[in-house]
Amino acid sequence: MTQKDVHIVSTGTANIASVMASLRRLHAQPQLEPTPAQVLDADYVVLPGVGAFGAAVEMLKKQQLFAPLRERILAGKPTFAICLGLQLFCEASEESDGFEGLGIVPGVVKRFTGDLRIPQFGWSGVKAAEKSHHFRDGYAYYANSYCLRDIPEGWDVAVSEYGGEYVAAMAKGDVVACQFHPELSGKWGQSLMSRWLSGQMTDDGRKS
Repeated sequence: MTQKDVHIVSTGTANIASVMASLRRLHAQPQLEPTPAQVLDADYVVLPGVGAFGAAVEMLKKQQLFAPLRERILAGKPTFAICLGLQLFCEASEESDGFEGLGIVPGVVKRFTGDLRIPQFGWSGVKAAEKSHHFRDGYAYYANSYCLRDIPEGWDVAVSEYGGEYVAAMAKGDVVACQFHPELSGKWGQSLMSRWLSGQMTDDGRKS
């Protein structure tokens, strides 16, 4: 089986080791520290992230990856974002005043409120939209204090509940963004990453 090169974008503090291990189990060859040209033109790019919204934006701009990453996603090239990676798709976050995200989808990432344990750590149910072609129902592992509450128009979405409904994952073609950690979500999460790598994200995920 031919190994697929997957370029991993660093946001400074990210779950790189677990993401790389998951990709290798899927017979991919993860590559670190991509150039701006690689981010724009590579066959596959992963945007993982653990940490603060503002610090991640600064890191992307320091590496001159912010603009090519945005261009890549808008062009619909195979891109997989994880945790903070999903939040960076948004316009801004309550976590970091004065920082603009990639602006791929409208909306501001908001902190969980109410009588909840924050951060949210652990497993939670994921509910796919009716007739979803990207996702299926399951359970995923989360580690987050912030979330996107607004459902983006034109995206295939799965949701979770934690003090109310929020976006668990969203996809459009070969662009996928997950608030949960698929690399830590057992066979269910591995299956999602496998379908993305194999170009089957527009198949009915409920059948796989």
